[in-house]
Amino acid sequence: MNEKTKSIYVDPNRVTRFFFVIILTGLAHGLYQGVQDNFLAEIVQISKFERGIVEFFRELPGLLLIFILATMYRFSETKVFKIGIAIMLTGMLGLLLLGTGKIVVVLCLVIYSLGEHIIMPITSTISMHLAKSGKSGASLGITSAMKYGGRIIGFLLVTGLFLIFPRLKISPSSVKSYKIIFFLATILLVGATFVVLAMRDKGTVVKRSRLYFDRKFNKYYGLEIFYGARKQIFFTFSPYVLILHYGASTSIISLLLAICATFGMLLSPLIGRLIDRLGYKFIMVTDTLILMVVCFFYGFSHRLFSFEVAFIVVCVNFVLDSIISLGSLASSVYVQDIASNPEEITATITTGISVNHLISVIIALLGGYIWQQTGIEVLFTLSGLLGLANTIFAATIKKPKKALSTS
Repeated sequence: MNEKTKSIYVDPNRVTRFFFVIILTGLAHGLYQGVQDNFLAEIVQISKFERGIVEFFRELPGLLLIFILATMYRFSETKVFKIGIAIMLTGMLGLLLLGTGKIVVVLCLVIYSLGEHIIMPITSTISMHLAKSGKSGASLGITSAMKYGGRIIGFLLVTGLFLIFPRLKISPSSVKSYKIIFFLATILLVGATFVVLAMRDKGTVVKRSRLYFDRKFNKYYGLEIFYGARKQIFFTFSPYVLILHYGASTSIISLLLAICATFGMLLSPLIGRLIDRLGYKFIMVTDTLILMVVCFFYGFSHRLFSFEVAFIVVCVNFVLDSIISLGSLASSVYVQDIASNPEEITATITTGISVNHLISVIIALLGGYIWQQTGIEVLFTLSGLLGLANTIFAATIKKPKKALSTS
């Protein structure tokens, strides 16, 4: 850890294990995400309409997160962090050891997703609690960079392995090739579990309310609704557009994800510093304006260009969307800025994730139907309109006179 990084944290020694867990889980998730969509399309035979249904169930833990974490409201952030990673490991073990039937696979995806969603707000709050006053954005940026760094390695491993498999007489489209990836991800999550078990609580234990709503966070909840809707369209259907419409292989998808993660790792600290310097409102408005351009080219490139050019344009937009999604870090800083105490931060971010997923599960169900009935043009036009609404809503945010100190 260099001197610049040390200057961000109250106690730099406490962040070492936390960073190590972030890297291991990021690497495991990179392996998993690198093959997820091709696995569903090629092995499990999930259609574009069924993809929305799968995503509905996979996102249910996010919708129910506030109630799930309510059962652990007496637990410290670190203990909840440990539970979430253990659940992720359970889901990955299921994908590795069980069959490829649709119900079994979806169940394992939901279990993994449950663990993933549990650690989402905890990762942000631990990162901010470890930071000095006024350094929350920078801390979130570094944590995000660590996560993306792990994912880059995972995605590149998938790309490399799927290029090597034919030389090893393993078909890239066989179940065995995907099981190898799940095995590697399982080993990494076992390592993350051992490391996180060694983490100890220090200082004040932050507890979550059973159910937390406050009028001062209404705009944050509104932003999460818009963000959840437009994010879900891209997250669920943009890889499937590449796979089903353009015939992208597992190696291509994982390579694109590696490029996305590389930009995420390099730009996350910059975005974090820009949030601290320019303000979260500026970042929120800017990223959604760019989103509308991305949506247009993703939905209409095949009508404007030749197949080869359209494929390149869509790939560029796939990467660009991942870059502008880094702007979502701004919402966590916004919450911290208007919160009265540290307890409110975790409770509010958790509630926000559930609000986010309320619209996400609806969009997941409708998205596949809209694509099947009307085409990708309408689907991504809808995403662009949601981005416009997000921009207008973000522009109404007013910065409070006093900011919360977490030192």
